[in-house]
Amino acid sequence: MRTNLFLLVEDNPHDAMLTVHALKKSNLVNEIVVAHDGVEALDYLFGAGLFDGRDTSLMPVIVLLDLKLPKVDGLEVLKRIRADERTRCLPVVILTSSKEERDIIDGYSLGANSYVCKPVDFGEFMEAARQLGLYWFLLNEPPIVKG
Repeated sequence: MRTNLFLLVEDNPHDAMLTVHALKKSNLVNEIVVAHDGVEALDYLFGAGLFDGRDTSLMPVIVLLDLKLPKVDGLEVLKRIRADERTRCLPVVILTSSKEERDIIDGYSLGANSYVCKPVDFGEFMEAARQLGLYWFLLNEPPIVKG
C-alpha cells in the first residue's frame, strides 16, 4: 500500500528540523517519522522495540538515511534493509554531509537509490530537501510489493 509517509533517519536535531520543515512546506508529506539512530530506524521498519505492533504493511515512500549515526551506522541500516524481503525494494536515499568517495561507493554498492550531500547553505539545504520530496513522491514509480 502506498502512503505519503517519509522516514527520516537523522541524529542531528538541526538537520532533522530543517528537513522536516522543507518537506512539510512542499505540502506533499502528511507524516514524517524521524528516527534518531540506526536502531530506531530498524525498529520502525520491522515493527520492533518502541514500534512493536506497528502495521509493517504500511511502509514509507522513502527512507532518507544519514550515514554517521549512533548505535547502528547508516551503511549497516542499509544492509539490513536490503537483506529483508519486506524492505528490499524500499527506496533509500543517503542524505549526508560526507563527500568521502568510500562512503559514496559503499552506499551504492549496498543498494542506495541515490546519494545526496547535504548543502551547508540554509537555502540550498531547504531546496535540496524539497526537491527530494517532489521527486520521490510525485515522479518516482515505486514497485508494487505484494505482502
